[in-house]
Amino acid sequence: MSFLPLFENPFLKYASSTLIGFILSSHAFAAYPDKPITLVVPYPAGGATDTVARKLQEPLSRQLGQTVLIDNKPGAGTAIGATAVAKAPADGYTLLISSNTTFTVNPALKPNLQYDSQKNFEGIGEVGTSPLVLIANPKLAANNVRELVALAKKEPGKLSYGSFGNGTTSHLAGEMFKVMAGVDIIHVPYKGSAPAMTDLIGGQIPLTFDTNVAAMPMIANGKVKPIAIGSKTRSPQMPNVPTIAESGYPDFEMVPWVAIVAPRGLPPEVQKKLSSALESAVNDPATRAELQKAGLDVKFEPGSNYDTRVARELPLLKTYVQKANIPAE
Repeated sequence: MSFLPLFENPFLKYASSTLIGFILSSHAFAAYPDKPITLVVPYPAGGATDTVARKLQEPLSRQLGQTVLIDNKPGAGTAIGATAVAKAPADGYTLLISSNTTFTVNPALKPNLQYDSQKNFEGIGEVGTSPLVLIANPKLAANNVRELVALAKKEPGKLSYGSFGNGTTSHLAGEMFKVMAGVDIIHVPYKGSAPAMTDLIGGQIPLTFDTNVAAMPMIANGKVKPIAIGSKTRSPQMPNVPTIAESGYPDFEMVPWVAIVAPRGLPPEVQKKLSSALESAVNDPATRAELQKAGLDVKFEPGSNYDTRVARELPLLKTYVQKANIPAE
């Protein structure tokens, strides 16, 4: 009887390679992260989501023990940045921070997206919400919703509003307002919040829908004026600004939420580590204060909440799109 040498025995050879692979794999998970992490912002620098990302950058880096790099990839109503992350390896080194513009509004408006918010992403955690505010250039001859509607009806097709892109929450908010108020206001899409705000301040457009985060500093220094807020109840950060709902349109509500997601398929250990780091960063008193100061209603929600929220919100927004008769892109 003869036996194969140990190093030539197929079974032992397979078992050894499997064991080595398991050890290396376990070591890789335990060592995560061992290089910088990229946080993609699908908007230009200076906008609301970019502001939130940069306020989280340092505390996240501290919690993870690695540098978190901000990578702005604006365009196509956040679809360019979202698609890039959807196609990235599911290894925890490429993340996306965005609002429901990416996760529910785009899918409700655009049937030919190159990403699927339910199939391609998994949640790391939600950071909070930031109601949209209808703001105006200070020279506009309207200071509230009633005056704005009267002005728009007096001059149909002459007023315009800016949004931070086709298929964004600000676009949908503007179209819903037009339908509910029965007014003809022209939509002007921009590649993000910041350029729309720049043109609003400069007088190139008279109106825009933007988030608390972007609007509050500009309102405080008098560069723009608030008309109304898009949440059902008044914002704690802007208690003197009435809601569109209380101004005669009780069904109006548009409140963006901000979340960090990763390509679906993360190793569970990596997802858990990222979620824990984000929760600690968001709940850090100094960071929380900075986010609230910027206008965010801060509330951490675990990554599992992402799937639940998308599944609930997406069909509702599809209904809104149909009511507003917004054409599919």
